[in-house]
Amino acid sequence: MKVLIIGSGGREHALAWKIAQSIQVKKVYLAPGNGGTALEQKCENLPKCTTGEAALAFAQSNCIDLTVVGPEEPLAQGIVDRFRAAGLAVVGPGQRESRMESSKDYAKTFMHKFGVRTAAGRSFCDYEQARSYVQSYMATHSSVVIKADGLAAGKGVIVAEDLSTAQSALFSLMCEGAVGDAGKTVIIEDFLSGKEVSVLAAVSITPGKDGVIVPFIAARDHKRRFDGGQGPNTGGMGAIAPLPDFSQAIQDDFQRAILEPTLHGMEQEGMDYRGFIFFGLIIQDSRSYLLEYNVRLGDPETQTVIPLLESDMVPLCSAILDGSLAGFPLVWKAGAACTVVAVASGYPKAYRRGDFITIDKEKLAQSGAVVFTAGTSAQNGSLYTNGGRVCAVSALGSNSESAREKAYSGLSAVNFAGIGYRTDIGAS
Repeated sequence: MKVLIIGSGGREHALAWKIAQSIQVKKVYLAPGNGGTALEQKCENLPKCTTGEAALAFAQSNCIDLTVVGPEEPLAQGIVDRFRAAGLAVVGPGQRESRMESSKDYAKTFMHKFGVRTAAGRSFCDYEQARSYVQSYMATHSSVVIKADGLAAGKGVIVAEDLSTAQSALFSLMCEGAVGDAGKTVIIEDFLSGKEVSVLAAVSITPGKDGVIVPFIAARDHKRRFDGGQGPNTGGMGAIAPLPDFSQAIQDDFQRAILEPTLHGMEQEGMDYRGFIFFGLIIQDSRSYLLEYNVRLGDPETQTVIPLLESDMVPLCSAILDGSLAGFPLVWKAGAACTVVAVASGYPKAYRRGDFITIDKEKLAQSGAVVFTAGTSAQNGSLYTNGGRVCAVSALGSNSESAREKAYSGLSAVNFAGIGYRTDIGAS
C-alpha cells in the first residue's frame, strides 16, 4: 500500500520511520517532508505539496491508500473533511472536532460542560475587561496563566508570576497582536503546580456508535529552553517515557476524571473523530488536571513514544478508521525511551538558518540512537539547518538511565554551528 503523511516536522519523520517498517507498506510520501525524511527507507518527499489542495490532488492521482495528518494547522483548516469528501481514508479529526485544540475557549467550555477536571478559568475578548479582571485576581494570587484562544505555535501561553507580567502579556496578545488573531480572545485561569505529563492516545468515535479512546504510554516533555526548567518556553526540548511517578493510582484517576468524561462529551457532541488526541496534564496532589487538548500526536513526545510501540502502525490506523480500535492488540516494548532535541542558535527567539549539519553515522550506529529531523533542508545530498528545533535524537534502553545515556551518546554524533540542547532531559 501507499501512505501519505502530511507535515514536515520531527513528529512526521517519526511516523514515516515507523510506518515504513510495516510489511504492508510499499511507499511513504511526505507532504512536504523535511531534509531528513527523504533519506528514510521507502520514503519520498513532496516539496511542492505545501497546501491541503495539493496534497489531496496528489492522493487522488496516485491512488494513496492511507493518509495520516501530523500538524494541527491543516487539521484546523479542514483537510480531513476534504479528504473524506473525496472518499479517501484519512486519519485525523475534522475541522469541527479540531476546535478542541484550535480554540482554547471552546476546549475550556467543553471541559466544564462535561466535568473534565481542569483549572478554573474565564475567557475575555475585551482587553479592558481582561486587564481589570487580572488586576483583581493578582491581588489574592501569586501566579496566573494567560492563554491565547487560537493556534499560536507554542507561543500563546504565559505563566505570569506578578501583575506587571500579566498585564504585559495581555497587552501583547490582545493589543499588539503578538500571535495575530489567535490572541484576540484570551483565557485567564488558575495556575496549577506539579509535574506535567503527556498522554497520547488513539481515538475512534463515529456518531451513533460507542466510541473508544486508547491511551499510549505516558511521556514527559521538557518545555523550558535551559537546564533545570529555566528560560523561555519552547515547542519542546526533549522527552522521556515511561514515567515512574505516573503511578497506577494516578493513571486510574486520569481515566475517571479526564479520559472518560472527555469520551462521553465527544459522543454527546456528535463528533466524528478518528485520529489521535493529546492530553496535556499536570499532576497536583496525586490528582490529574487537564491543561489542554491537542488533536494530534505531540512533538517531541511522538519521537519518544512511537519507538516504544511494538505493534504495526498501519493496522492501528485501520482500526481507528473502521471502528475496531477497542479490540486492537496494542503492544509495547519493555524498557524506556529518551529523546533530546537539538536547536539552532538563538532558539526560541530569532535563530540562525543554513548551517551545515554533520552526522557521524558510525558513532550514531554505535549509540543505538535514531535521528528524527525537523527544521532541516537538503541540498545536493547534504543537510542544513532550516528551523528552530533542528532534530531530535531518540534511543531505547532497559531503563530510563540507559535510554538517556544512549540518547546523549547519539546526540554527540550530530553537529552544526551553534547547536544547543539541554543536558538534563529525563533526569528528573
